[in-house]
Amino acid sequence: MQRDISSQILKGILQGVMLTILEKNVEYGYSLSKKLDDYGLTNVPKGTIYPLLASMEKKKLIEGRMQESPDGPARKYYYLTPAGQQAKLKFQQEWQQLEEVVNKVLGGE
Repeated sequence: MQRDISSQILKGILQGVMLTILEKNVEYGYSLSKKLDDYGLTNVPKGTIYPLLASMEKKKLIEGRMQESPDGPARKYYYLTPAGQQAKLKFQQEWQQLEEVVNKVLGGE
């Protein structure tokens, strides 16, 4: 990130961002972290990502499955569940509404 985003704001949106990434591709924890880096979320600590993955798995938004890796030991890959798909859609709708409101405020409307 070029500028640090408040951790409170980030925590509120990180789950939706991660669900959106997992909808596109199955990922394991480290690869998901790299994807976040690629999108510009470079300062998200691993200590935030892994507990959030565990929480999302507990809520049944994602499912983790151990799979063999060609590069070493087996890894836990995360798959979006139907509940996760619904949560992702809800996040996108809420984000669009919030974006519209914030843009109005910032634009002085």
